Amino acid sequence: MKIEIKKVPEYQVAFIMQKGSFEKIPEALGKVVGWLMTKQVEIQMPIYGIYYNSPMEVSEEELTWEVGAAFLGELEGADDIQIKKVPEHEVVSTVFKGPYIEAHSIYGDLFEHAMKNGYHIAGPPLESYLNDPNLVPESELLTEVQFPVLKQ
Repeated sequence: MKIEIKKVPEYQVAFIMQKGSFEKIPEALGKVVGWLMTKQVEIQMPIYGIYYNSPMEVSEEELTWEVGAAFLGELEGADDIQIKKVPEHEVVSTVFKGPYIEAHSIYGDLFEHAMKNGYHIAGPPLESYLNDPNLVPESELLTEVQFPVLKQ
């Protein structure tokens, strides 16, 4: 597994914040991507999820997460879809191959790599979904996992 520290350029996203079960992720992602498609903007990068807490820390009802997609163009949010600019930042990153539910298994490796290289974790994990679960078997799913980092 290749782990790296890399710079992510500024980008903007359309996203939905949610509280509750991760089972709602596909529906929320579909809503954001469908909305972006009706706006005829270019989706800039893979769809993503950010996870602010975990099932090991809180009950399912208290899980807090966001899902969305970056895009090029100018839009204003609507209903529960929000827009934000994400400033340039550094991340520790790797690609996990396998079921989405198992991607968290490499979080410890990312923490360790960051610390060994003089960084500390500066925020929640972002998972970018690089291929389509409707087109590849679960064992072939690719998820880029990133944690924002700051130099110590």
